[in-house]
Amino acid sequence: MGGYLSDEMNSAQFWLQFLNVHILLFGGATAYNSWWDKDEGPIGGLKNPPKMEKWMHPISLLFMFCGWIWSAFIGIEYAVIYGTSLLFFWLYSTPHARWKGRPLLSLVAIAVSTGFNSVLLGFWAAGGAFSAVVLLCAAGASFILLSLYPVSQVFQIIEDRLRGDETFTARYGLNQTKRFFTFSYLLGLILLSLGLYLAEGRIGFVLFILGSFSFLIIRAMIAPMEGRSEEYQNVMKTKFFASLSFVLFLLGAGTLKHSWISLIF
Repeated sequence: MGGYLSDEMNSAQFWLQFLNVHILLFGGATAYNSWWDKDEGPIGGLKNPPKMEKWMHPISLLFMFCGWIWSAFIGIEYAVIYGTSLLFFWLYSTPHARWKGRPLLSLVAIAVSTGFNSVLLGFWAAGGAFSAVVLLCAAGASFILLSLYPVSQVFQIIEDRLRGDETFTARYGLNQTKRFFTFSYLLGLILLSLGLYLAEGRIGFVLFILGSFSFLIIRAMIAPMEGRSEEYQNVMKTKFFASLSFVLFLLGAGTLKHSWISLIF
C-alpha cells in the first residue's frame, strides 16, 4: 500500500526493503514470538509447529537487528519507523512486558508494528515524499489488518490461558470478537477508501466496492465459528482469503501505476 501511494518508485530499493521487512523484521518477530510461546498446537500458518531450539532465540533477534541496520541506509526516518516496529514486536512477545497477554495493548502492538508502520515503510522505501493522506491510508490498512487478529485467537484460547496470556478473544469472548471484526474492518475500509480517493481519485471507490464484497464473504466465513480447536482450517482459510484479496487489488493497482508485474517478472 505504501509503495502504491508513492508518486516515485525506486524499484530496486522498494523490493529489497520489501524482503527486509517481510523476512528479517516480520520473520524474525514471528520466530521470536514463537520462542516464548512454544506452541504445541496449530499456530499461524503451521498446523504442526516445530519444537523451538535454543539457537532460534538469538537468530530471531539477529534477523531483526540486521534488518534494522540495513534500514539505516535508507534514511533516519525509515530507520526510526523500522526500529519502532521492532520495539513493539519485542514488547508484544517478551516476558518482561508481554503485551500479547494484555488484550488492548496487544491490539496496539499489532496495529502499529504490522499495519501502520508497514505502509509508511513501503512509502519511504519507494522514495515518496511525506503526505498526510498516507497517514490516513496507513490507519485504514491498520484497522483492516487488525480486524482479523482476534479471530486468529479463537482456537488458541485454552493454550493461551495455560501460558498466562489473557488475549482479546479470551477476555471478551467469541461474540465480541465477531463484533470487533465488523467494526474494525468497516472503519478501516472507510478510512482507506477515503485516503485512496483523496490521493488517487476513483480507485478509492473501486476499493470500497470490492472491500465491501470481501467483508460480506469474510463475515459469512466467521459467523459459524464456535471457538473450537478444530476450526483452525477455517480461520486460516479466512485469513488467506482476506490477505489474497488485498494483495491482488494492490498488485493490480500497482501495475497500472508503477508497472509492478513487469518489475517482478
